[in-house]
Amino acid sequence: MNKLFFIFVAAIFLFPPDSPSQVPKTSSSFKIARLKYSGSGDWYNDPQEEVNLLKFVKQNTLIDADPVYEFVEAEDDKFFTYPFIFITGHGNITFSEEDVKRLRTYLENGGFIYADDDYGMDQAFRREIKKIFPGQELAELPYSYGLYHCHYDFPAGPPKTHEHDSKPAQGFGLFHKGRLVLYYTYESNPSDGWNDAEVHGDPQDKREEALRFGTNIVVWALTH
Repeated sequence: MNKLFFIFVAAIFLFPPDSPSQVPKTSSSFKIARLKYSGSGDWYNDPQEEVNLLKFVKQNTLIDADPVYEFVEAEDDKFFTYPFIFITGHGNITFSEEDVKRLRTYLENGGFIYADDDYGMDQAFRREIKKIFPGQELAELPYSYGLYHCHYDFPAGPPKTHEHDSKPAQGFGLFHKGRLVLYYTYESNPSDGWNDAEVHGDPQDKREEALRFGTNIVVWALTH
């Protein structure tokens, strides 16, 4: 398997929010898959998040997003068919040796993972990610990094959607051959802002901010 597996990405054309739509959408629909992992963490919480994000992406870019909720395990046959994997939860995460092997293969061959700490998964996530790239540490991305400016502008990096411990929101990355293959938000929790308004009671401006930020992640993943 190689990057040709994700060749549909090359057909996606993106414009700034105010630009006219001059190029037709690609016929390939984009989906996000939630990773089902072992451990006590609630990998399944708030399934409406990805659906709402994909609706927003579809409305505000030329990405032909399919707003459905799907989940997948690393050992599933269909795992490698998703260009974008989402990880979240509040507790423990455990990757088996086979999970680690397949996750590394996925990331080294064009796949992308976005992980959002929903408060409580940070320690376990960092531990398990070291198994995938044992010689590499998560590195905080500078505010000048392209992901923060590729579609909407986030000059101060990831938004602070939920308070948690009142620490600053941070965004970390893992790279393979110069490509960002994994992006991780900590003390930010934008994915909660993607949820239906009544779930967390977030004001509209916070939800809009979170959806815009999620759009940047998708745009960056599909174009780099």
